[in-house]
Order: sequence, then C-alpha cells, then structure tokens
Amino acid sequence: MITFKNVTKVYQGKSQDVKALDDVNLHIEEGEIHGVIGFSGAGKSSLIRCANLLERPTSGKVTVNNQDLLRLSPKELREAKRDIGMVFQHFNLLNSKTVFTNIAMPLLLTNTPKDKVKKRVNELLNFVGLSDKADNYPDQLSGGQKQRVGIARSLATQPSVLLCDEATSALDPETTKSILELLKKINREYNITILIITHEMGVIREICDKVTVLDSGKVVESGSVFDVFSQPETKIAHNFVSSVMHDEIPDSVYQLLQKQEDRHQIYRIVFIGESAGAPLLSQIAKNYNVEVNVLFGNITELQGTPFGNLVVKFEGEDKEINRVIMHIHQQKVTIKEVLADVS
Repeated sequence: MITFKNVTKVYQGKSQDVKALDDVNLHIEEGEIHGVIGFSGAGKSSLIRCANLLERPTSGKVTVNNQDLLRLSPKELREAKRDIGMVFQHFNLLNSKTVFTNIAMPLLLTNTPKDKVKKRVNELLNFVGLSDKADNYPDQLSGGQKQRVGIARSLATQPSVLLCDEATSALDPETTKSILELLKKINREYNITILIITHEMGVIREICDKVTVLDSGKVVESGSVFDVFSQPETKIAHNFVSSVMHDEIPDSVYQLLQKQEDRHQIYRIVFIGESAGAPLLSQIAKNYNVEVNVLFGNITELQGTPFGNLVVKFEGEDKEINRVIMHIHQQKVTIKEVLADVS
C-alpha cells in the first residue's frame, strides 16, 4: 500500500546541509494502522510529508497504491493525491469559512456537482458527530471539534490512505482518546490505511497495529505493537515503552536495596496471554526456599492480549534462585535480570 524504498531527504542550509531521512525502507500494509514514533528531529514529519510529496525525497522511491509518485506527471500526481487524505496537527482550517465549506473544500476545488458535495459533506458531518455544527465557524469550536472537521475534510474525496501528522498532540487526554476512537472507526468502517506520526507512545498503544521507531532519520526498529512493547530491541524503543508502561524501578527503591545486607537478586518477569493469570509467584513461594518481594507490577492489554509486567526481588541461596528461574522458563514466561546481588 505505502512503500518507502531507500528514501533520503536532505535540506540545504546556509552553513550546512541537514539529512532528515537517511536511507529509509518501510512498508505499510493495506488496511493497517501504522505508527511512526521518534523524538523531535527524528525525521517523522519529513517522512509523512514524503508520503504525498509535500516534500520530495532527495533520493529513493515512494510508492502508494502501486504508483511510484516520483514518476507521475503533475496531472497524474494531482489525481493520486485525491486518494491520500491528510490530517494536520493544528487543523489548518479556513477561519472565514463555515464547517460545511471547510469540509467541502477538496470537492469544490475539483468542481464536484453541488448536490454531490452536499450529500458527501452531510454524510461526513454525521460520521464525525458534528451534524449540528455545519453552519458554525472554526473559532466557535473546541480543539477536538476542529480536529473532527479536519478529519472529515481529509475524507471528502474518499481516499484509501490517511496520513496523520501529530493529529492529537495539541489536544487534551480526553479529547485525544475520542479522536483515536474516531480514527479506529475510520479504519474499521472505511478500510482506510492510516499512517500516523507521533511522539506519544500512548497513541501507538491505543490505535496502531505496527510501529516504526525513527532516530536521526533512520529506522532503528519496526514491528508489531505487541512485539515492540513486550520485547523492545533498542534503547530508544525501550525508553518510549517505559514512558507508557511505567515499568522502571524508582531510584529511591534502588538506593534502599543497596543499603540492605541480605543476598538478593532482582528480575523482571513478563507474562503474555494466558500466563498473565497464572499463580506463578504463589507456586514459587510454596515450592522453593526463596523469599519473593514484588517491587513493581502491572497488567495491561496490547492488541487484545493480556500483558503483565512484574519486577521482583528474590532472596535466598544462588542455587535455589537458579531453580526458581529454571521453573519460570519451563512455564514459558520471560524473565530477565534487572539488578544483580548488591549486598
């Protein structure tokens, strides 16, 4: 559906050039919601703007719906862009036009008959929950309502692809949740492929099927949301995941542990699926001569699958702790050492 092949984007500066994208290879499947995350300056905005040639790559190939956008004539490119909707961070609405006209604008620019414009805009107003706001102006709307207008406008030409450029970063948490629900509804009911860029890992967890992590213009990790959340392979991905899962032991707890004289080791135990409901720690306490102290724990849901995370301290002889670890592995549960014996 959307493919970036060896895409590089270089901006020419007065003193030096800036490479925003560095040989990016990425494929977004039809019908999926794909998130791209990274810190400021990672290249996220450049990537999404290359997807519809708002920015032309310096080199590489961008394919959307089996069309190489860089090889299209100006007329062909205009036609191709009708199939690519875009939602902006700051709404980009025309303040002098009504909600109805803002949504209708893509259709008016292509001389669509008035009866078809009216029918399509009314359908979209109903779809985004703004049927009673058709005659209002943007200044009379809340931030969430403005973004709903922007989303409706992006859907006017019935695109198969929707690009979302930090679509929720200007919104409060409750409004963000409602906008994400709307995007999922669009994906589900219209089967529209969505590419969303964000710096908020919570957005990735709530809405995306797959996630790609960008750093300094390079793809450093890419995969299903479940895989990246449960087993991040890079430090930057781990940092993003931790910002949402809150699974780090506080420094104050580390300091207390370092003051203790008992022999102990600290491990992170990850429960996935059915194992999240298993009484693993109870079994360990009953069958092994090891004291178990839970330092942190939570359970959440990733793509419909339970995902549990525990940080525990084991106190006991090394031989007995090793037996516990072997038992955990036999239950097909992931365990990793966090902190070795600090006594």
